Amino acid sequence: MEGFNFSTEVVVRFAETDAQGIAHHASFVVWLEVARVAYLAEHAGGYLSIQAQGVEALTTGVQLTYRRAAYFDDRLCVWTRCVDLRGARFRYEYVLDRDGEAVAEGSTSHATVDARTRRPTRAPAWFVEAVAKAEA
Repeated sequence: MEGFNFSTEVVVRFAETDAQGIAHHASFVVWLEVARVAYLAEHAGGYLSIQAQGVEALTTGVQLTYRRAAYFDDRLCVWTRCVDLRGARFRYEYVLDRDGEAVAEGSTSHATVDARTRRPTRAPAWFVEAVAKAEA
């Protein structure tokens, strides 16, 4: 997928579908999280590394556009990139793809906060550097 350096695969589970075998719209949000956690594991030492530094990365927004239905047992490739990292804010962009066809596109917005006070704090320098390297 052009412009993306990272992807992870999800398989649509039966529990994520309705009686017709079509994936429920809320399942897509879970798949974005699966991809985001995998991205962090690959490029920034994992989400637990962020927490160990006393920082939490809160989700502040979710946007999804559904292009096609996803069905039970589909294998979806979730392309993920981290963009607009400024101060305490950053965003992930996603394309969920089935055999080269976009099923959905979306983004999630995030803010880093001090784990104890919940006050906004700049993203740690090591995190900024890891994202820059991953997206280069």
